[in-house]
Formats: sequence, structure tokens, C-alpha cells
Amino acid sequence: MERYEEGKDDEREQGTTVHARRLIRRPTFVPNATAELLTRIGRFGVFLGRVVWRMATPPWNHADFFRHTWLVASRCIAPVIAVTFPFGMVIALQGLSIFNLFGAQRLLPSLITVAVLRELAPVLASVLVAAQGGSAFAAELGAMCIKEELDATEVMAVDALRWHVAPRVAALVLATPLLDVAGAIAGLAGGYTMAVSIKGENSGVFLDHLWKFTQPFDLVGGLLKTAVFGFIIGITACYHGFYAKGGAAGVGKGVNDTVVHASLAFFVANYLLTSAFFHQ
Repeated sequence: MERYEEGKDDEREQGTTVHARRLIRRPTFVPNATAELLTRIGRFGVFLGRVVWRMATPPWNHADFFRHTWLVASRCIAPVIAVTFPFGMVIALQGLSIFNLFGAQRLLPSLITVAVLRELAPVLASVLVAAQGGSAFAAELGAMCIKEELDATEVMAVDALRWHVAPRVAALVLATPLLDVAGAIAGLAGGYTMAVSIKGENSGVFLDHLWKFTQPFDLVGGLLKTAVFGFIIGITACYHGFYAKGGAAGVGKGVNDTVVHASLAFFVANYLLTSAFFHQ
């Protein structure tokens, strides 16, 4: 009986000890997670500052800059046109159904122009650049990191950030506005096709009111927005690729994180920039 009671006491002490350990470990989870998050933010901030400094100071890798710009623009221009053209048709179709109620069909071209230049072309072009160009850059740098090519570059006294990262980020800053122009033209063409060719609106009236309520800054603002979006996509893609780890699975995770994080970041930036540029 005494041995039984002693065994019960030992079990209680062990249970109490385990429970106490659990209570002690629980509070440490939040500080560790917070510290890890702050570490990642700090590392990204340092990476951002180092890349911006290398983009602003010579020497510059012009050859890779123009090569990456051409590759991104050539790969993305067809998808951008293929997406913005039908979106322009949709805007015209929906806008015409509303304006017909008030007999204000002549306002349709202005609606299409403002919507395409301010929002449609910049956002859709940036989404496709993130999915195509950003993911490609993350995969390239990730593969180089896994194969230790970036370390080999540093061993040869070559600045990996200046040679591999800065040209890619600068390429997206230039390529995204160029694709925005192509998307804007395709969106306006889609609106014209729907309104004039399909719905039978007067072509002269459509073209006469196309720029009626549009200002030059509508186009300039869209280009500035896409330049910012291109920088966000480029720096996010290069960061995930530059610090990839874990083999092929790590590269795939970096590519996926690039598209998700870059898209979320420039959608938030889009709201802020639109409020700043076009707030009446």
C-alpha cells in the first residue's frame, strides 16, 4: 500500500513537472516568432539599402540590364495584351449598359480611358510581370544560390549584388512601364472594338470624346505607378532568390513567395499611390 502511494506521488510529481515545463515553454513561442519576424524585416531592409546603393552608384552592369529588360518585355507583352484587350471590352460593355439608361453614351470613351490608364493597364501589367519576370528572377538567383555560384562570385572579388541583383531590379523598373503602355493601347482598342464594332456606336463621337476628360497626368501617373510596382517586384524576387535555401524545394518556395508577397505589396502600394496621385 505504501509503495502504491509512493508511485502515485511520483506520477503526480512527474505530471506537475511536465505541466510546469509546458507553462514555461508557452510564453517563449511569441517572443521567438516576433524576433524571427523582426530579423527577416531587418535583413530585407539591409538588402534593400545595399541594392539601392548599387543601383545609384557606378559601375553599372549595362549588358545584363538591357538583356533582362528585353527578356521580361518580350515574354510579358503578349500576355499583357491578351489580358487587357478583353478587359477593355468588358469595361465598354458594362459602361454602355449603364450610360444607355441616361442617354449619356458619349461619356463612355472617357470612362474607358480613365479606367485603363489609371488602373487597368498598370495593375494587370504588374501582375503578369510578377508572375513571369519576378518568378523567373527568383528561380535564377535561387538556383545560383543553391549551386553556390553567388558565393563563388564573391570569392572572385566580384560584388554579387551589383553584378546579379541590381541589373534585374533596374530591368523591372524599366520593363513594367513599357508593358503598361502596351496594355493601355490594348485596353483602349478593346473598348473601341466593343463600343463601335460590336455595339454600333458612332466612331467619330467615340474618338472625339476619348480624351475629353483625360489629363496628361493620367498617363504619367500610371507610368510612375508601374515603375514603383516594378521595383517592388524586382527587390522581392531578388531577395527570395538571393537567400534561397533547402535545395529545389527551397527555390520553389522562393518563387511562390515572390509572386504572393510582391502582389500583396504592390496592391497596397497601388491604393496609396492612387490616393496620392488622383485624389480630387
